[in-house]
Amino acid sequence: MDSNLVLIVITSYFLLLFLISWLTSRKLTADTFFTGDRQSPWFLVAFGMIGASLSGVTFISVPGEVGNSNFYYFQLVLGYTVGYTVIAKVLLPLYYRLNLVSIYAYLEGRFGFWSYKTGAFFFILSRTLGSSIRVFLVAGVLQLILFDRWGIPFWGSVLITVSLIWLYTFRGGIKTVVWTDTLQTFFMLLAVVVSIILVAKELGLTGLGDLMVIVSEQPYSRVFDWDWKSGTNFFKQFFSGAFIVIVMTGLDQDMMQKNLTCRNLKDAQKNMFWFTNILVVVNLVFMALGVLLYLYAAENQISIPERTDDLYPLLATSYFSTFVGLVFVLGITAAAYSSADSTLTALTTSFCYDFLEIDKRYSKKEAVSMRKKVHLGFTFIMFLVILVFRWINDQSVINAVFTIAGYTYGPLLGLYSFGLFTKFQVRDKWVPVMAILAPLISFVLSLQSEKWLGGYQFGFELLILNGLLMFLGLLIARKKQ
Repeated sequence: MDSNLVLIVITSYFLLLFLISWLTSRKLTADTFFTGDRQSPWFLVAFGMIGASLSGVTFISVPGEVGNSNFYYFQLVLGYTVGYTVIAKVLLPLYYRLNLVSIYAYLEGRFGFWSYKTGAFFFILSRTLGSSIRVFLVAGVLQLILFDRWGIPFWGSVLITVSLIWLYTFRGGIKTVVWTDTLQTFFMLLAVVVSIILVAKELGLTGLGDLMVIVSEQPYSRVFDWDWKSGTNFFKQFFSGAFIVIVMTGLDQDMMQKNLTCRNLKDAQKNMFWFTNILVVVNLVFMALGVLLYLYAAENQISIPERTDDLYPLLATSYFSTFVGLVFVLGITAAAYSSADSTLTALTTSFCYDFLEIDKRYSKKEAVSMRKKVHLGFTFIMFLVILVFRWINDQSVINAVFTIAGYTYGPLLGLYSFGLFTKFQVRDKWVPVMAILAPLISFVLSLQSEKWLGGYQFGFELLILNGLLMFLGLLIARKKQ
């Protein structure tokens, strides 16, 4: 693919993002960066959240992972519907009733200072790692198709990537992100649809009916795994999907910050329900694309890359038409930035409110200056984490994301469950200790499960175990009535 064409496409894309940033940050208040002045249309938030939820991980890894684990990932997606219902009916009413900017402020009122700081810390840790992994994935693709040809090293391309994110978010914050995520979701879905149309045409499929039949007939399209020992067992995947959504969306400042920019609770709930339905369909489309990619490779005698994450990028940039390749580049760029821009905004918000108490300790002018410094600081941290992950990564990125989430989001799941479903108070100073012990015990159990549990393998349900251990720890640390 011509690197000059790629450069033109990416440059045009960023000019469009900067235009949106300028338009959305012309009239700013002290709260615009953090709350978007609570004026976002619900349908705009719903559409934009699709891109932020999917990110580059879904865009690249899910189609490639079909070759390793069929459609088993869809079991996880089905569990998402339960999780999003809990968010809409339980968590959103709580956040709106308390009029929160940072959702972790709930923990201070419920348990105390140390619980509050523990929840905020584990969010910052989780999101920094998870989003860095997502950007790493896409940065590797851009390195392959663009920066390598110019002799720019990987660290240089990552620096360019995170710097561009900082540039278009540092003023408007979440208000800008709501609008840019909408644009980015559109381009990401456009790339998938164009790829499906091209591959279907190459395989001689003349319509949607033919497409559905050929996909459903393939061994790859097997959805359910009933082997209880397997890490992809249906019940493990389904319930893990529900809890993953609750913690990675409902207990995540990044995703909830967008919902809290809606005008009222009713709009936020409407956004959540529509978003859920669309997300299920979109994930199914990504997996169908994966089947078609493997069929296309077999038809044209193309060797499957050792890392399945590389399959879609390889075909799109080396075997498909130039037009499709450019659309893919646009889609993968959009996928990366739709996740990273909102993450930087959320990390800045959480640190400013939860640790610096920017709304209490600083004047408005000082608060703006401090917020900009924090935003720049997290941009640099993300840059460093991406480089570290490139050095140590040795597995499929989609599994790495959820493995990390299983350990870092577990304490949040336990904290909120204990707060919402019991009336106990806890010894607040014990909470950080419990939050460290729960992931450590989970890690040991996951390593030894096959030996201790007769061949049982933990999958994504490790998150549930982690949350349960945290819940039990809080129960032990509760105050006597």
